[in-house]
Amino acid sequence: MKFRRRIHDVDSDVEAAHHVATRSEPAGVEIGLNAAIVAVIDDEPVVLVIRGDGDASGVDGLPFGPFSPVAHRTLESGLRTWVEEQTGLGLGYVEQLYTFGDRGRHAEPGDDEHVVSIGYLALTETGHARGLAHGTWRSWYQYFPWEDWRKGKPDILAAEIEPRLRQWAAAPHLRSTPVRPVPKEDRIRICFGLDGGAWDEEKVLDRFELLYEAGLVEEARRDGREAASAWGTGLPRLGAPMMFDHRRILATAIGRVRAKIKYRPVIFELMPDDFTLFELQKTVEAILGPHLHKQNFRRLVESAGLVEPTGDVKTQTGGRPAKLFRFRREVVLERPAPGVRVKAVRA
Repeated sequence: MKFRRRIHDVDSDVEAAHHVATRSEPAGVEIGLNAAIVAVIDDEPVVLVIRGDGDASGVDGLPFGPFSPVAHRTLESGLRTWVEEQTGLGLGYVEQLYTFGDRGRHAEPGDDEHVVSIGYLALTETGHARGLAHGTWRSWYQYFPWEDWRKGKPDILAAEIEPRLRQWAAAPHLRSTPVRPVPKEDRIRICFGLDGGAWDEEKVLDRFELLYEAGLVEEARRDGREAASAWGTGLPRLGAPMMFDHRRILATAIGRVRAKIKYRPVIFELMPDDFTLFELQKTVEAILGPHLHKQNFRRLVESAGLVEPTGDVKTQTGGRPAKLFRFRREVVLERPAPGVRVKAVRA
């Protein structure tokens, strides 16, 4: 079964108004299901991507397909069916992210049926991630290089993004750009931590949408945004684009999992049954982006009662044998927010 409609975010008030005014009959609605499937492989946060049928753009996309009320008992069962059919991967932890329903998100004009896409976040452990029949695991930092702070502030921020955002903020307002209640300068400071602002690792979607509105990402040029054409030619590529609005969905997923590991023990969905504290730290760093202080991290995890020793050690560490731990599942019954409340060390 082929997904007949392709999805991306156009968000044009003029085009939407014209469509409503000229349409003679109400549009139908099709429900699409998208999955951002996340794992950590070799200390790198990865997402499962596929190529769409007949897609000539050569860009990656998330596994997706339409919901069928006849074939699928629930939305989630439909998602699991599509993912297994397209990738051979059976999903474990799954949660619904957001419903993407803006008019104009499809890429095929002339079709009155409207697509409402429901995005999901799925987490899988490394062992399951390696047993893949179709698709490819790619670092999510290939799509969002400005989010990786593990070695300090990414060069792309100061060299490419920040000066262009300041230039965009100083430029006259474009008529096709929505009027926002918060000035451009303040939005840049809030999203990117400039001029005394603090970098918030959870604002992944806010940063991507600001770059889109400023016309600095490939999706904005592809969607015909006026802000993108105003830059002319020669813009650097700010991360790899994705088909339709899939990079926006992935940004939503990254922000969700970064926030959630602080108050729910979902990080252990990405871990094997037994692990060292160093392996746990590297996984948390991979997800959040920044480097963490080793001793503080260990004290926090142990004092929070999140893990317990197995009594065994791991010898293949390149140094002294390291104690093995496992997630202590009783912690979810002991307090309402048993997450990893870490504090980043930023350069």
